[in-house]
Amino acid sequence: QVQLVESGGGLVQAGGSLSLSCAVSGIVWRYSTVGWHRQAPGKEFELVADISSDGTTNYATSVKGRSTVSRDNAKNTVTLQIDRLKPGDTGVYFCKADGTRYLGDERRVYWGQGTQVTVSS
Repeated sequence: QVQLVESGGGLVQAGGSLSLSCAVSGIVWRYSTVGWHRQAPGKEFELVADISSDGTTNYATSVKGRSTVSRDNAKNTVTLQIDRLKPGDTGVYFCKADGTRYLGDERRVYWGQGTQVTVSS
């Protein structure tokens, strides 16, 4: 079974930094795209950042320049760091893994359960 285990959420002050990690198992890591989305009240569900198997990254405009997404291919873990946090970064963050469970399997998107991030002003 595919498992995405998230860690690192919590309450932080504006201007601080936060690091979220997600350990992924049950997929072919080598061919996966992994990253993070978030959902905030009154806002659309959006991509925050992701990283493909070859290291190509995508960032939301709102975090570009103050965020880094990385993957540890030895630990099958994706990490998101956001610096200079703003109240607008508040939301539930969901780890995402896009890939296959095995060679020949259809490509699917798998989600973590979500972790709350609250940035106080």
